[in-house]
Amino acid sequence: MKIKVKELSYDKVLALPKEKRFKPRKPMWLLRGLIRLLSVPELMKVNFKCRKIGMEKLKRNEPCLILMNHSSFIDFKIAYRIFFPRSMNIVTTTDGFVGKKLLMQLIGCIPTAKFVTDYSLVRNLVYTVTELKSSVLMYPEASYSFDGTATPLPESVGKLLKLLNVPVIFVRTYGAFHLQPLYNSLKKRKVQVSADVEYLLSPEEIAEKSPKELNEILGRCFTFDHFKWQQQEKLLVKEGFRADSLNRALFKCPRCQTEGKMLGKGDRLQCNHCGVSYVLTQDGYLSAESGETEFPHIPDWYEWERSCVRKELEEQRYRLDVPVEIYVLRNTKAIYHVGSGQLKHDHTGFHLTGCDGLLDYKQSPDASYSLYSDFYWYELGDMISIGKSDLQYYCFPKDGNDYVAKTRLATEELYKLRTISKRKTNV
Repeated sequence: MKIKVKELSYDKVLALPKEKRFKPRKPMWLLRGLIRLLSVPELMKVNFKCRKIGMEKLKRNEPCLILMNHSSFIDFKIAYRIFFPRSMNIVTTTDGFVGKKLLMQLIGCIPTAKFVTDYSLVRNLVYTVTELKSSVLMYPEASYSFDGTATPLPESVGKLLKLLNVPVIFVRTYGAFHLQPLYNSLKKRKVQVSADVEYLLSPEEIAEKSPKELNEILGRCFTFDHFKWQQQEKLLVKEGFRADSLNRALFKCPRCQTEGKMLGKGDRLQCNHCGVSYVLTQDGYLSAESGETEFPHIPDWYEWERSCVRKELEEQRYRLDVPVEIYVLRNTKAIYHVGSGQLKHDHTGFHLTGCDGLLDYKQSPDASYSLYSDFYWYELGDMISIGKSDLQYYCFPKDGNDYVAKTRLATEELYKLRTISKRKTNV
């Protein structure tokens, strides 16, 4: 999938009017039916099956909040397969509206900026369930998983559940991550996909629990390991390209500790610094071709990288300083390429400069608990996004090296460190 791009200078982009706020629309029945119909071929191809747990408790026309883990593009089709003909508005990242705003509105999509404070989203969700009497589909992780495990949830979700006061439905997919993992440039594999759909919480149960208790329940739901599930289910991914670009997530060599020299190609992941090579087996394990296999399990390798980044932050050694191409989201007519610049990130936060000195933006470590960063974003390249709800910057490293995963890890760990520091100060 691509996105509409326009070339425009930064000062002219700033002069453009801000996107006007709009209320959600109840999705058109005809479009809902069309999406459901168009979803059939791919869901048949993956032999999709669905298991329902306690769903008899949900009334036919009762608005509900649907929380779903986000693994690949097929998630959208799965949701329509499960819930059609139920009226359902979908929380969607604002850049998804670029070039197709009216269509997205008619489908019932609700725009929001990822990992950015957006009070209008809460108002729109309340309006949807109370006035439109429509259900809401939300991916609370807000981003695809890099390593097949859950990404952090915002602490505000528990409060949102109490505010909406509607039943909560939880959808967990199986096989969707392996069908089209983000690191693999979204190449599709031949695997089966299924989902569990569970009536998780009633309005009465939500009312009697605190936001913290609700967050704990959701935290347990959004705890998973797709690679471990693959191994337990003996799911085989036979495609020869299954390790292509795995270096995007596994960017640091555990053998020689070098970063940015890993290369995933075919079914192998190799360090071009020390020469160690790992085979990604059909059942999802990594196996060194010589010597010890430090991390047979991909999420363990990723978690080790996280610990390394945290140590760098604690010792104030962490630093990103890379030339980037800069795109700006100002409205939904296009994403604007405004020129080049320099993106820096350290324990003080982000600092983006460029566009012949016109752009100078700083973002505090407290701004968000995670980072909107993606591999192969709209087929433009690997991307790091910062900014505010009305002006977002999409930065693409020029040298093509693997910065995206490490920068997300650093953002998450820095936020944790700052939160711990604040709590100690307030004691």
